[in-house]
Amino acid sequence: MAGYVEGVDRTQATLFPDRLDDFVDADNPVRVIDAFVDALDLGELGFSRAVPTTMGRPGYHPAVLLKLYVYGYLNRIASSRRLEREAARNVELMWLTGRLAPDHKTIADFRRDNGDAIRKVCSRFVLLCRRMGLFGEVVVAIDGSKFKAVNNRDQNFTPAKMQRRLAEIEAAIARYMVEMDGADAELGGEARVEHLEQKLAALHAHMAELKLIDEQLRASPDGQVSLSDPDARSMNTRGSGIVGYNVQAAVEAGHHLVVAHDVVMTGSDRAQLSPMASAAREATGASSVEVVAGRGYYSGQEVLTCEVAGISAHVVKPVTSNAVADGRFGKEDFVYEPSSDSYRCPAGETLIYRYTANERGQAIRLYWTSTCGVCALKAHCTTGKERRVRRWEHEHVLDVMDERLARRPELMQVRRSVVEHVFGTLKHWMGATHFLTRGLANVRTEISLQVLAYNLKRVMKIAGIAPLMASIRDG
Repeated sequence: MAGYVEGVDRTQATLFPDRLDDFVDADNPVRVIDAFVDALDLGELGFSRAVPTTMGRPGYHPAVLLKLYVYGYLNRIASSRRLEREAARNVELMWLTGRLAPDHKTIADFRRDNGDAIRKVCSRFVLLCRRMGLFGEVVVAIDGSKFKAVNNRDQNFTPAKMQRRLAEIEAAIARYMVEMDGADAELGGEARVEHLEQKLAALHAHMAELKLIDEQLRASPDGQVSLSDPDARSMNTRGSGIVGYNVQAAVEAGHHLVVAHDVVMTGSDRAQLSPMASAAREATGASSVEVVAGRGYYSGQEVLTCEVAGISAHVVKPVTSNAVADGRFGKEDFVYEPSSDSYRCPAGETLIYRYTANERGQAIRLYWTSTCGVCALKAHCTTGKERRVRRWEHEHVLDVMDERLARRPELMQVRRSVVEHVFGTLKHWMGATHFLTRGLANVRTEISLQVLAYNLKRVMKIAGIAPLMASIRDG
């Protein structure tokens, strides 16, 4: 092959065999994984087998399996079977694990049995980023995204879906019964009757199974039952819904690092603002935190909780008024006068306080004026006798937040550019199937490994591999 770059002869013997260390460059990311895991106190984090047993066959050190997983998620290899194959042929993994090649069951069991400890490892890396000074004036973007579970939509049941399925089976049974009557009257229709009887038997068996599921459905607190992954839930998404989990993430705006994350079984984000904001402040160690979230997080109680905790929330108020949808004045067209505790309507009339009502556990103050009947703008305001304006007892907190957001509207763009990129990246890494494990606890472990890999890759780009390793050793 003259004129070409030539390789080494496969049968060439060497006097001194190559060392594995010679194949791993000094700036190889695998060295960061090795240094980071070796710096952890695995016993303190709660890893099983962190202290070897004196009896039985020796097991793998948890550091070996943790390094294997961190490397796998960093390189988009999440399957335990694929990790088993890679450990036997991948030179970087041979260097990282000391040429150990655990079988796939050992690898999978480690992830299942050490979920809490693995999630703490992710938190420890966020703490390392904090010590490196990567969190300055902390602005945190919070968002949620739906990730598919290991559960087909046909294996998830709600009351409406159950009634629809039972009705379809009953209709099919009635149709086959009519066909059987016709087949009985036909000459030589015995074979057709036998075939229909088999179909009817299958339908009756399926209906009996659905009846058992229906009993579970009635006992379920949230009115859903999933057969493959019991914790997965049907959730609305853009387009069609999916059966999966709602992954929450808090991402700091400076370096786009995930400082807090969680997985919940509810499709709504409305109750997640204060928990995620508090977790973000604790992770960053900042005295003051500004959190930015989308309309789905708008909840007066959640904003109040953040305000009491000293966290400045910026959440856009959704337009949910039927009056606005019908072309009439919305609540924002009525100006509140704090000095007189009254509202001024678009016609200039004063709506005075009347009484306080308890609605869903909240004290709501009601305001209206008696001049609505003769107002020229009534058709644009209300279809009732008078326009009543409701005000939550802590609505001043929401007013302050609206004013704060009006002064900094660019924060909404920050939210989109910061946190949505993270979810897009994670879903791209995970592929079309998303989660590989089942159950809320296992799914939380899986997303923690994905977040750890994401943060590792970000910090290696931001700080560089050598400075990161130096910070790990100094930690």
